[in-house]
Amino acid sequence: MEAQNIHKHFGAFLLGGNMARDDYYVIVYNILAYLYTQLKNGEKVNPDLLKANSKYLNINETYWLYILEHLLSSNYIENVVITKPWGNETVFVDLDNCRITPEGIDYLCNNNLMAKAKEFLKDVKAIVPFI
Repeated sequence: MEAQNIHKHFGAFLLGGNMARDDYYVIVYNILAYLYTQLKNGEKVNPDLLKANSKYLNINETYWLYILEHLLSSNYIENVVITKPWGNETVFVDLDNCRITPEGIDYLCNNNLMAKAKEFLKDVKAIVPFI
């Protein structure tokens, strides 16, 4: 019962509350929208634009890695190499061949939270410049 209450309040926050540039769904939207645009245009992805410290993301490494790992495990992106040669510590992330998957396109285009993130970015005129 307690987990349901937490989920209910969290969902209400996301759907009714204000978003920030570093909110999970805003970052995910930026990443997926950029990858989808590059795919549709037949252009190579610039991995520097997908890094934590890029001017479009500007988030800490731990949060960035968390987001990438979840995008990979949810099958929203592919061809990302995360190297952890000494256990849990990530020492290298290769984004050179990163692509959005059909599942990622569906999530980007049909998820309510992605639509909310897109509207937030439009409102602050911070939507990715590639769209």
